[in-house]
Amino acid sequence: QVQLVESGGGLVQAGGSLRLSCAASGLPFSNYGTGWFRQAPGKEREFVAAITWSGGRTDYADSVKGRFTVSRDNAKNTVYLQMNSLKPEDTAIYYCAANGYIGRSRYEYNYWGQGTQVTVSS
Repeated sequence: QVQLVESGGGLVQAGGSLRLSCAASGLPFSNYGTGWFRQAPGKEREFVAAITWSGGRTDYADSVKGRFTVSRDNAKNTVYLQMNSLKPEDTAIYYCAANGYIGRSRYEYNYWGQGTQVTVSS
């Protein structure tokens, strides 16, 4: 059974940092690209960042470029999202997703975690 479990969310003040983790089990994680998405109340789920299976290529939404960094440790079956200089508009539920390749559309990903809440206060 494939499982992706996000952790690391919480409440932080604007300008602060959080590091999210996505731990995978039940699939050869080192063969899968991983994406991070987020969904704020009343909004569509949107692309945040992605990393290929090797970590050799990353992609970021313009809204987070320069502030967020995606990385992975295949030995630990874990992908990370380091979020710095957080803004209130970053408040959302953050999801990780896995697929054979990376893309910006949520429909390209086969496996999803349950999400972790990130709240940034002003």
